Amino acid sequence: MEKSFTPSLWICILLDLIGCASYALPMMGEVTDVLWAPISAFIFYRMFGGTLGTFGGIFNFMEELFPGTDIIPTFTIAWVLKKVWFGRSQMSFK
Repeated sequence: MEKSFTPSLWICILLDLIGCASYALPMMGEVTDVLWAPISAFIFYRMFGGTLGTFGGIFNFMEELFPGTDIIPTFTIAWVLKKVWFGRSQMSFK
């Protein structure tokens, strides 16, 4: 059985903070979001992989593009899902 990789919580928090950083630049926030959205979605997919990475990458892309939704900590939520929720289902099969 292959072990699944869970990224570091600190990296997930850092990537969420980078996504929120666009609010620090008045008038430039939405422009930087258009640039950050595909990069963030790709990083998300590579970090989490599988179904969570695919669904989360698409969700992350949309979340970064829509105004006012940057506050959602997508990477951190995915870390909790992978570590807690999915971790419990794997423990029951051992």
